[in-house]
Amino acid sequence: MSDRSSEWNKYLLGSVLCISLLIGGGTASGLYTDTLIEVSAIIAAAAVFTQTTGPKSPQSVLWLLIFAVALAFLQIVPLPAAIFNGLRPELLFGDAWVGESRFRFISVGVGRTVECLLYFLAASAFFLAILRLRADQVSALLPFFFIGVVCNGLAGAIQYSLSDNVAIVGLLPFTINAGLFANVNHFSALLFVSIPFVVYYGLFRGHLLSGSFGLIALLLLLLAAGSRAGVLIGLSITVLSVIFLSTRSKASGFTILLIFVGLSAYTIGAWTKIDAEVVDPAFGRGEFARTTIEGIKENWATGVGFGNFQQAYQIYEREGMIFMNYVNHAHNDYLELAFEGGILAIILMIGYFVLLLAALGRVRREPLKKAAFLSVSFLLIHSLVDYPLRTEALAMTFAYMNAIIFHKGFAERLSRKSDVIEIDHNGDNLFVPVGASS
Repeated sequence: MSDRSSEWNKYLLGSVLCISLLIGGGTASGLYTDTLIEVSAIIAAAAVFTQTTGPKSPQSVLWLLIFAVALAFLQIVPLPAAIFNGLRPELLFGDAWVGESRFRFISVGVGRTVECLLYFLAASAFFLAILRLRADQVSALLPFFFIGVVCNGLAGAIQYSLSDNVAIVGLLPFTINAGLFANVNHFSALLFVSIPFVVYYGLFRGHLLSGSFGLIALLLLLLAAGSRAGVLIGLSITVLSVIFLSTRSKASGFTILLIFVGLSAYTIGAWTKIDAEVVDPAFGRGEFARTTIEGIKENWATGVGFGNFQQAYQIYEREGMIFMNYVNHAHNDYLELAFEGGILAIILMIGYFVLLLAALGRVRREPLKKAAFLSVSFLLIHSLVDYPLRTEALAMTFAYMNAIIFHKGFAERLSRKSDVIEIDHNGDNLFVPVGASS
């Protein structure tokens, strides 16, 4: 692959990542901005696949993606109606195929499942395209990510400086409530997943001053946003990033001490913010989880179809929990995926966690991979109490971070470095490749 093609692919994929952070903050279905991002990601990925012959994708990861796509396709394939008897309530029987009652779909809403399939295909194509780039090109995508984060941070700072509640209507097909996101919790998620990369740039790229200012700005924005989970996770990920990444950096102990002093002040602000509000109302995420688990028990074999949580959830709601506002998500992505995909979705989630844990042993020698691993881990933790990966902005960010973790180019680069040994000859240090004659 020529250097010019490599640069072109970097800018192509970087632009998709940046655009997704600027216009992909909506959570509603059918947004034209999401469709634009998905089409752009697929086209960019296709261009990269036709131009590059870079590192191959890990087989285990590739098979996991194939099985996930196959599961979504299975939900929109007509199946004999008889197999659904006893597997789910009659109220959740899928649509009949072309008016024939003998064949039905697993999905209770085929259109929503197709929409979710396109969503997943776009993120997967983006992920696989990044895996085809050289390791240095993968690192070069970080500035595009930072541009998107900075734009969101500036938008959030302007909003919070004007009022406690500033909603922007008409700029995008969804109401902007925080940064460039419709949901303040998702805006907070973007902020805290950026922290490990800011710490990485400060400790390993020689930008300690700008990195420190960036870290302070992120923490202050998290406090201003007021997301309870975001505040707690932001504090935790900052502490772990400093500890996890600084072990191989050249930063002085005094710098680390100053960072922890700043964290102490931030902890006081976070505690005050959380103490002033009720942590969980009588009916909230706990009630959502209980109701979703009831749905999982009755649909564990097939699920109700990806994207159909809202429609199926209403069947299991208790009468006292029905209000004017409806529940659109379980606020726990794992329960929601289990409800929509059944036992096969649970197996795929377990498979992903196994691959992620297996990758932990390979990231310790590469600081960028360590930063990505921290961000992915905390985004997965946040998914226990919210649905951040249901936005294009965070889905593409998640795909990029996973591409860093599973990219083979970093290991090959370290392997080439280890092939060079230092030989002391007549008082001089010579670096001779292994296998070469001295």
